[in-house]
Amino acid sequence: MSEIIETLRALPGVSVTDTPEDMAGNLIDWRRRFSGKARAVVAPDSTEAVSAVMRACWDAGVPVLPQGGNTSMCGGSVPDDSGTAIILSLSRMNRIRSIDPEDDSVTVDAGCVLQVVQEAALDHDRLFPMSLGAEGSCQIGGNIATNAGGTAALRYGNMRDLVLGIEAVLPDGTIWNGLRTLRKNNSGYDLKHLFIGSEGTLGIVTGAALRLFPRPAAEATTLLFFATADAALKTAATLRAAFPGELSALELLSRSEQDIVARHFPDRALAMPEGTGWTLLVEVAGAGTEADLQDKLMAALEAPMEAGDVLDAILASNERQREAIWLPRHSVTEANMHEGMGLTHDIAIPIGKVPEFLTRADALLAEKLPDATPVVVGHLGDGNMHYIAMFTREFWAKLDDPKVFTKDVGHLLNDIAADLGGTFSAEHGIGTMHLPDMARYKAAPELAMMHAIKATLDPKGLMNPGRLLPAQ
Repeated sequence: MSEIIETLRALPGVSVTDTPEDMAGNLIDWRRRFSGKARAVVAPDSTEAVSAVMRACWDAGVPVLPQGGNTSMCGGSVPDDSGTAIILSLSRMNRIRSIDPEDDSVTVDAGCVLQVVQEAALDHDRLFPMSLGAEGSCQIGGNIATNAGGTAALRYGNMRDLVLGIEAVLPDGTIWNGLRTLRKNNSGYDLKHLFIGSEGTLGIVTGAALRLFPRPAAEATTLLFFATADAALKTAATLRAAFPGELSALELLSRSEQDIVARHFPDRALAMPEGTGWTLLVEVAGAGTEADLQDKLMAALEAPMEAGDVLDAILASNERQREAIWLPRHSVTEANMHEGMGLTHDIAIPIGKVPEFLTRADALLAEKLPDATPVVVGHLGDGNMHYIAMFTREFWAKLDDPKVFTKDVGHLLNDIAADLGGTFSAEHGIGTMHLPDMARYKAAPELAMMHAIKATLDPKGLMNPGRLLPAQ
């Protein structure tokens, strides 16, 4: 076992850590739900060093687990218990390689933290719109590997829509440089899409050319309060029609989620009118002045407010108020960890079927799981519903088999999504958590094609084994 470690230590530009104390942070996920063992954490400082590491592991038959910011929600970035793999950390590859405002593009190392890329774009009066709760620690390579979504996907799309080109190292150490910034290139298979969403099972993304956008001249942010989800969904449809191409966010939170945030972070909570059951965070951005955009937003809300669909609204008049409106939304994951054991589901359904999904899910939870509190965080503009069954820690401690219970709850809710033409994984990925769901919900021809791609690029099965693809 030590031979491969010594081989890796001798490679230029490679840092190797193999003591349990120093590896501890890489062996457990940030929610502390998944953990494992590894031979070593290996951190190359360049694409060439990654290539050398991959070649050595290929020759020795050693599995490789790529790791970015280790913010996976699905157990996709920590090793299993076998202790046979090395963790390949991209943390030392964190450079902004180049930025071209005229081309609206930026090229970065895969280990760049998302927030660093956002700030680099702003320095050139440009916008990199990907925004996540973990943006201060997640890395671009991980965003690509999981095809991350986030709060701005309504307007700008998922990570797949923001990647212009990729540099990757294949399992045998071959370097593929696909760092083009072309918007049109119809010269065969678009190979970058194989790596986007592949969760490190086909190779290591080491660099990326990303799409930037002109920074909007103005934005308007409001928080709307509703008695029912139907009223919120109806108003959201009105806003989509009123702001084609200008809506940046439509974030739906149940009252139960707002209450959890208020319970654990009272300084972040916002006062809600009596009868509030749901809130909708709306953000629009475009040309003109902020005052013009605010006037247009309030004009669009006039009819829903007169009809009684909107109970009340908070309109941000400055950046401080905008941040106060967004703060509860950005606090949900942290607050839920304090609240209890939340079984989060990353469901997406066609937008028009969101009301039916919520009705059916609430009824099923009330019937089958009366100990659960339904908690909802939704990206309403794209149909992505994080439907959370929240349990107290006392209830969880009494379960005979938490893993079986978690699987059974997932099937209850994911079956509804599947019946409505939806998916069990919209933006978080598969990791190890959802391998059984891949076998349950993916059609056999889809799985066969995915296995064929895996066998072609990684015939030894060394890349992130046990993730994404269920065993054949």
